[in-house]
Amino acid sequence: MPRFAANLSLLYNEHPFLDRFAAAAADGFTGVEFLFPYAFAVKELAARLQTHGLQQVLLNAPPGDWDAGERGIAALPGREAEFRAGFARALEYAHALDCPRIHVLAGVLPPGADSAACHATYLDNLQWAAAQAASAGCAVLVEPINTRDFPGYLLQTQAQAHAIVQAVGAPNLQVQFDLYHCQIMEGDVATKIREYLPTGRVGHFQIAGVPGRHEPDVGELNYPYLLDVIDEVSAACGWDGWVGCEYRPRRGVVRGATREGLGWLQRRSG
Repeated sequence: MPRFAANLSLLYNEHPFLDRFAAAAADGFTGVEFLFPYAFAVKELAARLQTHGLQQVLLNAPPGDWDAGERGIAALPGREAEFRAGFARALEYAHALDCPRIHVLAGVLPPGADSAACHATYLDNLQWAAAQAASAGCAVLVEPINTRDFPGYLLQTQAQAHAIVQAVGAPNLQVQFDLYHCQIMEGDVATKIREYLPTGRVGHFQIAGVPGRHEPDVGELNYPYLLDVIDEVSAACGWDGWVGCEYRPRRGVVRGATREGLGWLQRRSG
């Protein structure tokens, strides 16, 4: 059975961020991920992980100016120095938190952008980041993201992401396969799991219900079946990664909202 990690940026929002570690551990999670840790001292985060017996499995590199609508800068020409400084900071956090994966957001292309120049910048930055991460024993992940949530995002499909990984050629550059985004952009999710997981290029999965990005037992995707597919293919190819629970509880931020929505996980574990 896949190992499930609670995404603390979306789950347990009924608690202050630093209290979400305890809440996740109390509900049986052994791994956590989150988007951007940089508003918190790394020693404080490490202490929460240690206190609650949790493993940090994923974090994101700085995305640029998120509040202004930026969704990564790795593919933006002229922002290379900023990207590399941010990635170096992400590596510092990953090292201190014993986190083996850093997700690099490609970015939303501005109107009139030269797509060829953006593609070349993306490849160069990923090659540099993968080399830096390799020396720290860390993987770099790229993720196709749907253009309904992120209009204009550079990387949109599994095929694009795997082509990027192959073009860079770094063994520690992998794909973050989010079933929510894949369903919105492409569908045929089970076939893509069977196609791509055995390649060794998938480093991490994430799940959420479609279309509302709520619990995986709500919406059009048959998650019991898809998780069985991940189990089956993992057993055949030896994959031993994590599945990040990156969804918004249906009940919002009211007390107990996250826990009351974990019936799907209890049924899976039972």
